[in-house]
Amino acid sequence: MPDKPIIPEALSCPLPIMDHDTIQLAHGAGGKLSAQLIEKLFLPRFGNQTLDKLEDQAVLELPPGRLAFTTDSFVVEPIFFPGGDIGDLAVNGTVNDVAMSGAQPLYISVGFILEEGLPMETLHRILLSMEATARAANIVVVTGDTKVVNRGKCDQIFINTSGLGVVPEGVNISAANLQPGDKVIISGTVADHGMAVMTTREGLSFQSRVTSDTAPLNGLVKAMLAVTPEIHALRDPTRGGLATSLNEFARSSQVGISLEEGAVPVRPEVNGACEILGIDPLYVANEGKLVAVVPGQQSAAVLKAMRQHEYGRDAAIIGEVTSINPGLVTMRTGLGASRIVDMAVGDQLPRIC
Repeated sequence: MPDKPIIPEALSCPLPIMDHDTIQLAHGAGGKLSAQLIEKLFLPRFGNQTLDKLEDQAVLELPPGRLAFTTDSFVVEPIFFPGGDIGDLAVNGTVNDVAMSGAQPLYISVGFILEEGLPMETLHRILLSMEATARAANIVVVTGDTKVVNRGKCDQIFINTSGLGVVPEGVNISAANLQPGDKVIISGTVADHGMAVMTTREGLSFQSRVTSDTAPLNGLVKAMLAVTPEIHALRDPTRGGLATSLNEFARSSQVGISLEEGAVPVRPEVNGACEILGIDPLYVANEGKLVAVVPGQQSAAVLKAMRQHEYGRDAAIIGEVTSINPGLVTMRTGLGASRIVDMAVGDQLPRIC
């Protein structure tokens, strides 16, 4: 996995002197402590010409084109995990949801639900992570909100985000666009994020560390669209994993999708964790991968461009779209047999994002 973006000034930024070491209910009351929280913690991390006005809304300049808009909430437990934390997960998750339409993300809003008693140091660490990730993704935090709830009414911190981007002219990406002969491409190894969270939660350790793949994918999407604007579908396979995303594609387009088991990349340590926990990696969340469906004649060029990008080095063609078994995803196993890859019945891994 590529190294996470590092901003030296953020790493050396100490916690500002505050009146309290932990979050108080008064920090969400709109008075002096609320103002102190905003001025000493939030504005130094996210300050910009729009946010610094501290209005109840952001007035934005937008280039011409269609808008892509998304909203999401993040309740991951634990809030810090190998390779990331709830802060960079929130920014990356929102950036990626916008990017999967082919749009270039521009702006993001961030809302915080804070539990009374949350250490200021914990909040500061999360904000530093979000700052670094937003800069790496070239997206601007333009508005936000903070609420504080009583102890026990939320688990430390929940984050809500919304993202806004502009779709380039000529780009039409949708789960309903698949056609027989298209190739299915995954941008890298699957199940990294879900297993990083789950092994940390369960206290499991391996010879090689299981690390989250959380990353912003807008740059990768831009590189792919530079090869061809005719990408049919994109999805970041988060909750429910790759299997769920492909089933959604197959049902929306009423086509079949045939996968090759040996073509789906899985890290050995991740595969080992899945075997121990009895979980199929196809159903595990990813936070820094995308699955693309591309016309067959252009798939080689798109794959080459993906492998030249830092977040697509392990990209692979894992299957194709067929007219057989419309609405179903099947997989050819190493033994030559075929099995149905269905939607998951329930949530194998709660609170993964």
